[in-house]
Amino acid sequence: MKTNTKAHLAVLTTNIIFGINYAAMKFITPAYIHPFGLNMARVLSALLLFWLLFLLKPGKSGIQLKHIPRFLICALTGVVINQLLFVKGLSLTTPIHASLLSLGTPIFITFIAAWILKERLNLTKITGLVLGITGAGLLILLKDNSHNGSNMLLGDTMVLFNAVSYAFYMVLVRPLMKIYSPFHVIRWIFTFGFFIMLPFAWSDFVSTQWQHFQVIHWLVLGLICIGATFLAYLFNIYGISVIGASATGSYIYTQPVFAAIVAIVLMREHLTLLKIISALLIFSGVYLVNWKRNS
Repeated sequence: MKTNTKAHLAVLTTNIIFGINYAAMKFITPAYIHPFGLNMARVLSALLLFWLLFLLKPGKSGIQLKHIPRFLICALTGVVINQLLFVKGLSLTTPIHASLLSLGTPIFITFIAAWILKERLNLTKITGLVLGITGAGLLILLKDNSHNGSNMLLGDTMVLFNAVSYAFYMVLVRPLMKIYSPFHVIRWIFTFGFFIMLPFAWSDFVSTQWQHFQVIHWLVLGLICIGATFLAYLFNIYGISVIGASATGSYIYTQPVFAAIVAIVLMREHLTLLKIISALLIFSGVYLVNWKRNS
């Protein structure tokens, strides 16, 4: 199999896992583990696996002191705030809502980059922003009587702010990627992120009633911690190194499709006309924001 084909399959697999992950998280939290406890499990397991991989294949280990502040900010935005808001928000809303609102990340990246990195804006990108925000606003404000969402408005808002936080991370991490390898950066970001997250999530993690977990719960937890965290990061890094960031990022469009299929089949979610309209507005916004960038 050609290297490019392997990379495309790796990135597609990542987004399939992400799509399934919405329903998996919804299944296990908050019924069996508190959202913050699940975050601790994700970060801790990924951190251990990243360092184990480093021990198996040693490379550059340290970071320069002058880069520590940026690593800390990236850990805060890309691991702590991002994951705490996402998992807690998903526990309050539905997988379809969360997957569509997460598509706002590429839109926010463009405008945060314009603010911080002084990248140029144009009418096409501004139009994309307006369409994306309109779609997200419609999705948040529409009345959804789904049994899978206990507080849709708060949950949707938290997922949206999670997308903003992750967008900040994607912009701020770029300079580090030019100095260190992507795997090196992610390993240290998770290391800092683990210690920042400790005071927020450790008590929920240790108070989890692990003895009540059945085989299905451990399998779902493994999918979330190993598949949707550790392997997803590795596959994305591999994709970026072979087919580039643009092609890898374009696969984000598939996440809501997989998330919707799983939610409809397993969680009896309904795909309404307003959800479809919201999705089309968000998809159009993401497309327009990225169109000029790739032209």
